[in-house]
Amino acid sequence: MRLDKFVSHALGKTRSEARDIIKQGLITVNQTIMRKNDWTVDEYHDAILFQDKPILFKNYLYLMLNKPMGYLSATKDAKYPTVIDLIKEYQNYDLFMAGRLDLDSEGLMIITNDGKFAHGLTSPRHQVPKKYYVKADEAFSEADVLAFQEGLFIYDGHQKRFKTQPAVLEIISSQEAFVTIFEGKYHQVKKMCMKVGKNVTYLKRLAMGELELDPNLKTGEYRLLSVEEIDHLKETVK
Repeated sequence: MRLDKFVSHALGKTRSEARDIIKQGLITVNQTIMRKNDWTVDEYHDAILFQDKPILFKNYLYLMLNKPMGYLSATKDAKYPTVIDLIKEYQNYDLFMAGRLDLDSEGLMIITNDGKFAHGLTSPRHQVPKKYYVKADEAFSEADVLAFQEGLFIYDGHQKRFKTQPAVLEIISSQEAFVTIFEGKYHQVKKMCMKVGKNVTYLKRLAMGELELDPNLKTGEYRLLSVEEIDHLKETVK
């Protein structure tokens, strides 16, 4: 890999910024100051330092984002800011979403550049559970709990009618509940609630598989997933 590309990715800089850093003699490769942008480095074996501190190239990134309202689950959009716009530190990676949230919804999103991993998490075949906190305009009932267990007929994003897989509705208070689904159709939680006569007024995703939203992440913040968290998720989609 070219040195300027490595520095750009490892430090989250533009390619021109990376070249300036190299030109200033701030990068050493195997204990030698390197000022050649096009120098070929072995990202797995060479000792590459920035201001005497090791830097590493991450082939794949796995991020947890606490999505705020008003951000679109997309990589680019002319009208709305996107969740990718929030990931300033890793703009040089081709990031995308492993599952989406509505514009007016909040909570856990996984952002990655690992296509196989993302597909596994969102594939209906793996039935990865997704847990949400829901507020509604009407009171939930035990009849609603049973209806969610049995599955409901709703329409997907292509207006095709289908029956949802059994889902879990846990009533917290009269108009609050946890909802766990095992698929991820267009507006599914909202449509299921509407089917039993409730309009969702607030929706927040709390978990995907065993991965729970980090309570220390403020709305709009993100962090790298730990090795253990990544391994747990990959086990889920084997």
